[in-house]
Amino acid sequence: MNRVEGVILDWAGTAVDYGCFAPVNVFVDIFKNAGIEVTMEEARAPMGMLKIDHIRAMLSMPRVSALWEAKYGRAFDEQDVERLYAEFEPALMTSLSEYTDPIPGVIEIVAALKAQGLKIGSTTGYTSSMMEVVAANARQKGYSPDIYFTPDNTRSKGRPYPYMIYRNMEALQLSASWKVVKVGDTVSDVKEGVNAGVWSVGVVIGSSEMGLSMDEFQAMSESEREAAISKVEQRFIWHGADFTIRTMRELSQLIERINDMLAQGKRPGIRG
Repeated sequence: MNRVEGVILDWAGTAVDYGCFAPVNVFVDIFKNAGIEVTMEEARAPMGMLKIDHIRAMLSMPRVSALWEAKYGRAFDEQDVERLYAEFEPALMTSLSEYTDPIPGVIEIVAALKAQGLKIGSTTGYTSSMMEVVAANARQKGYSPDIYFTPDNTRSKGRPYPYMIYRNMEALQLSASWKVVKVGDTVSDVKEGVNAGVWSVGVVIGSSEMGLSMDEFQAMSESEREAAISKVEQRFIWHGADFTIRTMRELSQLIERINDMLAQGKRPGIRG
């Protein structure tokens, strides 16, 4: 039957940790300790990638790369990447459990989807040791997908590679990529879904891409909110998202829309 069989969710910024704040300050801090002042925007840009790849991506940014060369008289190398990551992981682990609150609406929507018979998988930019902390704390707070995979399960080939999605499909026995919906809050998430050939969906409010706390978002005027939402929606679509949703509460309705499209013979990558 041509219907959605499974949904694969990202973790931070999608299912838990509104605004995806757990890693951001740590990225800023480790670069500051190395004598390089990076912006929050630079720290967020590669979000969703495996964290060591995230550091490599930040060092490769023209401005950051130039600052590094000015500071050290040479281009960064792999030893620098590994040294920064060695500082990043323990710093993140000390605070990670504090950033595991489910985002409003997620517990309810996941329960509703499971009640409809859908399988709920997940992928992440966190390592397996990080996910042990996140998954255990989120479970105590009421959120638990059927399964999760990390880049440690795919030989460190994280997003935008599609392999974590394929591992979910295999484990959950999902029969075809076009019967799978991937939801995430970063460009890396969108690309992961596109590369896997599944329906790729960007969630906007509470996303790392928006980069605002709940208080910051609620303090904005209506016009400011709409402008911020529109900017993120356009970025997701530009990078290949089939759809965007403002919050996870819209996911059930979107899946029904996708089911209607599947019944008409439509497939991911073809909007309309």
